[in-house]
Amino acid sequence: MTVENSVASLRLLGLDVGDRRIGVAVSDPTGLLASPISVYRRSDDLRDADHIVSLVEEYEASGVVVGLPMNMDGSEGPQAEKTRHFADILRRRGLQILFWDERLSTMEATRLLMEHRHTRRKVRSRVDMTAAALILQSYLDRVRPVR
Repeated sequence: MTVENSVASLRLLGLDVGDRRIGVAVSDPTGLLASPISVYRRSDDLRDADHIVSLVEEYEASGVVVGLPMNMDGSEGPQAEKTRHFADILRRRGLQILFWDERLSTMEATRLLMEHRHTRRKVRSRVDMTAAALILQSYLDRVRPVR
């Protein structure tokens, strides 16, 4: 079963992978709505992967949508390479991985949080998981069948 085929009936996890933190979001079981759930502080790739695998199991997710940081011209830079490396570790753990363009997701997440009058401190603590939710929601909106 592919991630694309399972989106209507099973949950997906969304990740915004950074050097220091990983923002995490999860979809509802119908694949309509993404919600932010946590920000994980990174330690090393193996522990980080263990944590993501445990979240996949906890939420019974069928796959993981990983935000891929692209340059504005569509090319991939050093951060995209780091993200792909971490995703390869997750894939070797048996997780289905799908990359999704995350351009401007952190800026959009910051804007949304500021619009809701969060303090700068609260914005910093929530921006990564909000970005993960935006990445996952963008994917869900794109693959949802038109009715």
